[in-house]
Amino acid sequence: MNTAPPVPHEGAASNATDAASAAPSSPAFSPLYQQIKTLILQSLQAGEWKPSAAIPSEMELAARFKVSQGTVRKAIDELAAENLLVRRQGKGTFVATHAEQHVQYRFLRLFPNSGNLNSEGPAQRHIVDCKRIRAPADVAKALGLRSGDPVLQVRRVLSFQAIPTILEDLWLPGTPFKGLTVERLRGSDGPMYALFEAEFGVRMVRAEEKIRAVLPDRDQCTLLAVPVGAPLLSVERTAYTYNDVPMELRRGIYRTDTHYYRNNLS
Repeated sequence: MNTAPPVPHEGAASNATDAASAAPSSPAFSPLYQQIKTLILQSLQAGEWKPSAAIPSEMELAARFKVSQGTVRKAIDELAAENLLVRRQGKGTFVATHAEQHVQYRFLRLFPNSGNLNSEGPAQRHIVDCKRIRAPADVAKALGLRSGDPVLQVRRVLSFQAIPTILEDLWLPGTPFKGLTVERLRGSDGPMYALFEAEFGVRMVRAEEKIRAVLPDRDQCTLLAVPVGAPLLSVERTAYTYNDVPMELRRGIYRTDTHYYRNNLS
C-alpha cells in the first residue's frame, strides 16, 4: 500500500504566505501545486508508475494528497509540458517514454535545411565501440563520480539519408548500466534512450548543453567524411534522470553543411 507524505491542505496557503512575509529569512513559499508536482516526481523516481503506464486519475490523486482536483491538474499540466507525462484524450495520463515517436529526438536540436528530423526518417546508427574504462577526472566530475570509477564509453555515428552527420562519444556510469555491451547496442533498432529506459530502468528527463565551434581531428574527419579543417559544431550534453542525478555525458561533433542547430527560447 502506498502512503503519500503529508501535504499542506488548501487553506494553508494564505497562512504560509503571511508567515513568509513576516519572516524575511525564511525559505521562499512553494505553491501547493508545486508541492504536488514534487510528490508525483518522487513516485516516478521510485518506479511506482513505469514508462508508458497510466498514472491514477486526477480525482484519485486529489484524494491521495488531500488537495483539490484543480491543484493536481495544474501539477500534471507542468509535468506534461516537460514531457514527463503524456495526456491522451479519453484515456488518461501516462508516464512518457522515449519509445514514443514524438520524444525520440527530444534532446536533439539539429534540423535539416528543409523539413524536420522526422521527415528524414530514422537516423542510421553505427556503433563504433563500447568499452568499460576508468573515468577520467572531467568525466567523473560531470557524472558525480570519483575519478577512476568504472564508466562505459560508447562511440557512434548518426547518419541521415546515408550522410554521416553526428559523431558522438558517450560516457555512462558503470553500475546502473552493468551488462551493456556493443553487441546489445548494435542489436537495438530503437532510440538509445528507449533501450536505457526499458532494460536498465534509467530515464533521461532533462539535459544541459554547451556549444562551441571546433576543428575536427583526423579520426573525426574520417568518421564524418569531411575534409581536414572543415568547421564543425561541438555539443557537450549532460543528461539527468529524476532528482537531477547525472546519468550521461555526451560529446557530439555535428556537421552543419546540410543541417542547422535550432533551439526555442522563452
